[in-house]
Amino acid sequence: MDGNYGGTMEMRLSASDTVIFLNYPRSTCVYRAMKRCVTYYNRTRPDMGPGCKEKVDLKFLGWVWNFPKRSRPEIEQRLARISENIRVIRFCSPKETDKFLADLRAPNS
Repeated sequence: MDGNYGGTMEMRLSASDTVIFLNYPRSTCVYRAMKRCVTYYNRTRPDMGPGCKEKVDLKFLGWVWNFPKRSRPEIEQRLARISENIRVIRFCSPKETDKFLADLRAPNS
């Protein structure tokens, strides 16, 4: 599952055994949103449903920029409540995520 939509988060968390929280710097997130917009402007990204064309506007970029202040605290509270039953892994940079994924792919020695 993917996403941070609050309306279904409890349902998604209850179906999870592990949560990976990408807690990246806001500059990284805004840059990537803008890069997606340039790369897929007015086209459907491979990870989106048919007919959902890529668009980024100032309102969305503002939401991304303000996420650490507006949305992250509530998500962190939810994760704190479930962390006894569900493994929570946090990554603060793409490098950390890449290392974790590389370690998963590495053959056991």
